[in-house]
Amino acid sequence: MDRREFLNLAGKGVVGGATALGMAACASGAPAAPEAEELVEEVKQDSALPEISWEVATSWPLSLDTIFGGAETFAQRVSAMTGGKFNIVARAAGELVGGLEVLNAVEEGSVPVGHTASYYYVGKASSTAFGTAVPFGLTARQQNAWLYQGGGLELMQEFYKDRFGVIQFPAGNTGAQMGGWFNKEINSASDLEGLKMRIPGLGGQVMDKLGATVQVLPGGEIFQALQTGAIDATEWVGPYDDLTMGFHKVAKFYYYPGWWEPGPSLEVQINLDAYNELPEVYQEIIKTAAYEANSTMLAKYDAKNIPALATILEEADVEMRPFPKEVMDASKAASDELLDEIAADDTDFNSILKEWRTFKDGIQAWHGLNEANYLNYIGGSS
Repeated sequence: MDRREFLNLAGKGVVGGATALGMAACASGAPAAPEAEELVEEVKQDSALPEISWEVATSWPLSLDTIFGGAETFAQRVSAMTGGKFNIVARAAGELVGGLEVLNAVEEGSVPVGHTASYYYVGKASSTAFGTAVPFGLTARQQNAWLYQGGGLELMQEFYKDRFGVIQFPAGNTGAQMGGWFNKEINSASDLEGLKMRIPGLGGQVMDKLGATVQVLPGGEIFQALQTGAIDATEWVGPYDDLTMGFHKVAKFYYYPGWWEPGPSLEVQINLDAYNELPEVYQEIIKTAAYEANSTMLAKYDAKNIPALATILEEADVEMRPFPKEVMDASKAASDELLDEIAADDTDFNSILKEWRTFKDGIQAWHGLNEANYLNYIGGSS
């Protein structure tokens, strides 16, 4: 699909999207169901329930309203469902701790709760990658299926408990990400050699295998690094956040897909001692609020990325390109090799990887049989 075709389709979709968003806004302002109102009232009137105030350390600047919004949704829903007795406030990266230090702070207990991407911490433990995304892994739907119904959340919670003294819940997903912004043309795998790229997680380790010079920078530092040439390329999220970050102003090429993040989850991470001290009803409310944040963020990104990409293509002198098949094939081979290497030396990673691969193979065969064929047909007939 070229630029003109996308803009034509986006123009048709923006009106419908705006209408749907308007309807959603009306729905979100509707009175709660009587059962929910009664539960809130019971919590408010229960004198045995303590009044608690927490702050959420996050990895996100305030300007990224959708991804920071996941932390806000979680915090606001906990506060609302407890009638303000359990009050949580989300804080931007740097206000409490650095954007890449959230898990460290939660583990140490200096903050009780954080909202972050687990793969920022693969340097602490490679298994954290499964909490966000693994290269050539699961889409957002597949990730949710693995976590909620495929045993993935239980595996990850056991690992977090033993390794960090933390309990975590999915609390956001961006959907399939773009391949990112490049100031160098990528025509073959050899073009990745020496490329200075901001990319975290196992995706960064794959790029390292392919010869790139990898950096991990928090969101607030990426634009300047790309503008000044300190890096040649960066991955981030997708059109909505990328437009907010202004990458289209300082990069020439917009590549896709982000094979390292086909469906990345964000997490609420809670110090386990602090969590265990909570009344059971507060623990259940935390689970419910995290679940709402997880589904709400994905819906927002799916809706907002359409007009954002149209704006980028209309306003910027940017070339949008797919990664060449040679690059995808080399990246897939390097990714498989990396996962096997880590598994050979890390028993925790190996045990999770076996379960994850079994689930991945099954669900991707099913989606490839049915849904992918439908989408390929629709895309080809548009």
